Amino acid sequence: MQAAFDRSMTMHEDATFVEIMGHAPALYEWYQNDFYKKLFYGSSLPITLLEIVRLRLANLHGCAFCNRNNSAAALQAGVLQSQIDALSSYGSGPFTASEKAALALADEMALTNPKGQLSASLYSRLNLYFTDGQLVELGVLMAVLCGMAKMIFAFDLVEKEETCPFRP
Repeated sequence: MQAAFDRSMTMHEDATFVEIMGHAPALYEWYQNDFYKKLFYGSSLPITLLEIVRLRLANLHGCAFCNRNNSAAALQAGVLQSQIDALSSYGSGPFTASEKAALALADEMALTNPKGQLSASLYSRLNLYFTDGQLVELGVLMAVLCGMAKMIFAFDLVEKEETCPFRP
C-alpha cells in the first residue's frame, strides 16, 4: 500500500483514502486486484468505453479526487481530451453511438439519479451494441463505482468539486 500512498500524495497531495483503507488491507487488495485489475481492466468491454463511463460518473458525483485520477487514466487509455471536455453534453459530443448509449446508462446509474432505471427504450438502444452479458458487466462495474463513491463521500475521504451535490 505504500506505493499507492506515494502515488496519491504525488498526484493529489492527499492519501486519505489509501490511509483509511490501510485499516482493511484485504479489502483494499480486493478493490485493487479483483475489482480493478480483474473486472475493470480485464473486462470484455473496450477500456476507452469504461474510462469515459467512469469519468462521467465522477463528473456527476463531483469528486475532485476521482476526476483527476480518472481523467489521467482515460487519456492514458486513449480517450481524447475533446471527449473528456464534452462529457457534460455527450449527446452532441465526439462519441460513438455505443458510447453515448453507455453514457446514458451511467446517467441512470449515478447517485444523483435515485429514481434511475433501465427503461425498455434504453435497453433496446443498448442492446444494439452490447450483449445481455456485457450489459450485466457494465451494470456491475457502475454499481461498484457508485457504491465506492457513496462510501468516500459518506466518510468524507476525498476532495469534492464545488458542484458536488454530496456536501454536508
